[in-house]
Amino acid sequence: MTMTPAPDHAGRLLAWYDRHRRTLPWRARAGERTEPYRVWLSEIMLQQTTVATVGDYYRRFVERWPTVEALAAAPLDEVLSAWAGLGYYARARNLHACAQAVADRHEGHFPQDEAALRALPGIGPYTAAAIRAIAFDQKASAVDGNVERVIARLQAIETPLPDAKIELHLRAAELVPARRAGDYAQAMMDLGATVCTPRSPRCVICPLVNRCRGRKRGIAETLPRRRPKAAKPTRRGLAFVLVRKDGAILLRKRPPKGLLGGMDEVPSSPWREGRFAAADALVLAPVPARWKLLDGLVRHTFTHFHLELAVARATATTGRLAELAPGTVWCTLDRLTERALPTVMRKVIEKASLS
Repeated sequence: MTMTPAPDHAGRLLAWYDRHRRTLPWRARAGERTEPYRVWLSEIMLQQTTVATVGDYYRRFVERWPTVEALAAAPLDEVLSAWAGLGYYARARNLHACAQAVADRHEGHFPQDEAALRALPGIGPYTAAAIRAIAFDQKASAVDGNVERVIARLQAIETPLPDAKIELHLRAAELVPARRAGDYAQAMMDLGATVCTPRSPRCVICPLVNRCRGRKRGIAETLPRRRPKAAKPTRRGLAFVLVRKDGAILLRKRPPKGLLGGMDEVPSSPWREGRFAAADALVLAPVPARWKLLDGLVRHTFTHFHLELAVARATATTGRLAELAPGTVWCTLDRLTERALPTVMRKVIEKASLS
């Protein structure tokens, strides 16, 4: 069934947005447009990450690399290091590759058409639509999780996700106005983030409450519905923290592709599902030393699995031990913040330091 939107849907939403728009570090002032570089950077950072977490990272990035050309010229290791802690590290590699593509292929200017945007590394349908709408004020439908929730409730769409995605995106596209498309996109995001929230939606202050079919049917808070998720498997391994007498820690670089690609880590055994005995994995230590298994585990959750790492620690009797483990480097504790260490490895080092 094709939805016939109320003619003042966009007007009501935009009037609400003009009064209640959020102040965000990447958002332009009222009546102005955010430059494409900043829209793109913020949207990549916000994927699977909260606004509260992204704020400081975004500020540091634009202070250090104020233009897409500056980011393109930066060494990948520096970008990965600045990204450390945000997670989903493939985004950082794609971010750097995209900046280089914009600098090389488009003379430092983001293209305005959808096909050219989606040809860039790491830019999918949503990010392309957000750039087109917010940076160029084109009539593009940017549908993230917040917008999916708003549309599902407005139209009382009970089909569970992900099956409902096509219908939700079609319905959302029908509502985009020809004028102020960028403000409308941000208004929908703000409505979902601050009013039409996943739990306890604030329906009484919603500008669209009188048009919400989910509210009228008493099912708004149950929408959107989702198919049950399969349980995540658990992988296990042993991390080896080798400490030099001056406190430096032995690190190595992960392979450039795959999980945590290109990031730094303390050496570890392969991460496997099934039974795991840390004592048996000591034979996989990167160098010969008096390894001591520490009590307890480091736990971390990735998108598709849980991880449990036992930790072994040893003191290097000579700095030349690193020569026995190709691809490793020593890093003093005061320089760890400069390394591209993912959160799970920071947890490992913290455990070894406190034990």
